[in-house]
Order: sequence, then structure tokens, then C-alpha cells
Amino acid sequence: MENALITGASKGMGRAIALAFAKEGLNLAICSRNIKELEETANQLQSINPNIKIFTAQADASNRTELLRFAAQAELKLGTITVLVNNLGTYIPGSILDDDDHTLSNLININLMPAYELYRYFGKTMIAAKKGHIFNICSIAAHEPVVAAGSYTVTKSALLSLNHIMRLETQEHGIKVTAIVPGSTLTASWEGTAVDKNRFILPEDIAAAIITAYKMSPGANVEEIVMKPVFGQV
Repeated sequence: MENALITGASKGMGRAIALAFAKEGLNLAICSRNIKELEETANQLQSINPNIKIFTAQADASNRTELLRFAAQAELKLGTITVLVNNLGTYIPGSILDDDDHTLSNLININLMPAYELYRYFGKTMIAAKKGHIFNICSIAAHEPVVAAGSYTVTKSALLSLNHIMRLETQEHGIKVTAIVPGSTLTASWEGTAVDKNRFILPEDIAAAIITAYKMSPGANVEEIVMKPVFGQV
């Protein structure tokens, strides 16, 4: 049985991905700052598949110390992590010229650094085992810069570049690395919107794409999945 670690898994895309992996029979390690959401997600995962192990930790994944403690505890509780989903992210709109002094650093700490740190933590273990699949949840902004969210675009572009480096550094060892590049997706950041949900990608769509890539033969790696709303960006 394989073990997956997912950041930002208590809601939105992360939660949908965790539910999808539970259905596939993977043990799961998830963390969140919100203990109530964490417990609710864990209970839902266990109800979907009573036979899997669920490890939860209340932790701020943007804090390096808490993130690496969570990673170590997940290994201790579940065993070797073979699937890593770097999903943690946040969206802060605004022109770079109007950003406050901490906007970029905050976005880097949430959108980029957890993926960097977890790759450094798990990458060599995956290489030694010659087994692993890393999914990085990027953004269409990495391909189509959003001027109204300049710093966000910069960090998501950096994450996509990091994804490429991960793949090139590990491919000779049989490690798979997949970038997920979604457009407008109906997550908590759109809460309260009056826009019809059918104009969005749904979190379940992202989860379905990840499961499809995960289940491919050992010799096939899906390098990048770009997904946009059928009617265009919201």
C-alpha cells in the first residue's frame, strides 16, 4: 500500500485530491492550521475507506519548522512517502507597485517554499527507492501572467520552474513529476460568487486528472496538465 502526503488538504482542491486517493486505497498524511476542518476531512477519508491509515497534524505548512516536523511524523506513522502533492497555495490580488512590504515574501512562503522543502526532504528517499510521484499544483498564471495579481504570478511561475527542475533531477531514477496547471477553479477563494459553477473547473476535475496520471504505467510520466474553464477564465 502506498503512502501519500498532501499539503493544504482540508478544503478545496487538496481535499478533493485526498478523497480521490482514499478511494484508490492510499494511506494519507494531511495537515492544516484549522483543527476542525482537519478532523472533518480525516473522518470523511476514513468513511470512504476504513482500511487506509490517516495521519493528521495541526501545522502551518508555510512554517518550515512545522512543515518538516509534519513530514517526519508522517514517515514515522505511515512509512515511506511515495506520493507527494504540493497543493498549498494562496491568491493575493494586486499590482506589484501597490503591494505592501510583505506581500511577496508571504506568497513565496506559501506558494513556493513548502514544495521546495518537501522535495528536498523526500527527494533522495524516492531516488534511493527508485519510486515516487510528485504533483505540483501550479496555476495558469505561470503561462498567462495576471497583471492584477503580479506577485502571485511570480510565485506560481517559480513553482512551475521548480517542477521542471524536480523532474530533470530525478527522471533518470524513475521518479515521476507532474505539474497541474489549472485556470479558474471553484475553491474557497471564490466563496460567495454569483458566477455559475459551470463556468469554473471543479476541484473534483483536478483530482480526477491527478488520479489518471498516477495510474499510468511505470514508463509513462505526464509532465504537465493544463486545464481551463470551457468558457474561458472567470
